[in-house]
Amino acid sequence: MKNGKQPNPNVIHPIKGYDKEIYIKPAITNPNIIVGEFSYIADSDFESHVTHHYAWNGDKLIIGRFCQIAAGVEFIMNGANHQMNAVTTFPFYTLEGWNMEPPAATDMPLKGDTVIGNDVWIGQNAVILPGVHIGDGAIIGANSVVGSDVEPYTIVAGNPAKVVRKRFDDELIDLLLSFRWWDKSIDEINDLIPILTCSDLTKVKEEIEARL
Repeated sequence: MKNGKQPNPNVIHPIKGYDKEIYIKPAITNPNIIVGEFSYIADSDFESHVTHHYAWNGDKLIIGRFCQIAAGVEFIMNGANHQMNAVTTFPFYTLEGWNMEPPAATDMPLKGDTVIGNDVWIGQNAVILPGVHIGDGAIIGANSVVGSDVEPYTIVAGNPAKVVRKRFDDELIDLLLSFRWWDKSIDEINDLIPILTCSDLTKVKEEIEARL
């Protein structure tokens, strides 16, 4: 507890007097956007960062807990896709006056739900394309365009985003994925902060192993 206050996942503005960073979960209205507690964006609005998200496609944007989303990040959903298995990609059916019925779903390159894990940091102006799955603890570099899945605790960057390196060795990654600190209670997480923010990774391994 800091300054006598307990973290509250139900407030929109977690920093007093500052409206350019919000907890996303209490601010969303779209039922096809599902966000875990304490994930935030460096903006006063989140849903404007989710584009081409049309109800008739049925795709969902699912984001875990404790994600950190920088300013300018865009999640492009399946509604942005055009038919690619025909001579033209022009979407006549969306515009007035053209004699075309909507193509069958099987003719569209729909990629399914976009899923972001827990404790993911997405850098400024990154673009996440439809159907991408980003694993727990991953880091997405600023200005990256992510069109492929990202493994847990992996850093990617660039356009298209490519793997830079894993954040930790496989042993620590497996421990963290088993430990799932983000699912613990606020009191437990507060007690774990010295471990979660420790740069001595050997010590971190020992402490997590002792708690599993």
